[in-house]
Amino acid sequence: MKVLNSKEQQRHRLERDMERFLEKGGSIQEIPSGVSGTDPVSGKGHQTVLFNGPRTAQRTDLSQVAATIDARRHKPKRQRLTPRPRRKLLYDDFGEPLRWVWQDNG
Repeated sequence: MKVLNSKEQQRHRLERDMERFLEKGGSIQEIPSGVSGTDPVSGKGHQTVLFNGPRTAQRTDLSQVAATIDARRHKPKRQRLTPRPRRKLLYDDFGEPLRWVWQDNG
């Protein structure tokens, strides 16, 4: 099971890393509170590379596809030239099912 670090341990680790960075000759630039990362002139700030491309809407005409789907949906049903016989359930005088009989629809 992974042991979770407490905030105090994380704080000490961050301080230790900062001290090592400063010992190696690094410098820390302090930014005043309230300063934004966006450029006030161009209005551009930190943007991801994925979304920096041109924003042209590429639309695909689907009217032909919709027409073919509608045509399939409202397709007239094919009628049979000769009607098929159907099964009919016969009942006795008391309403109990008796047997199945084939009945011609012609």
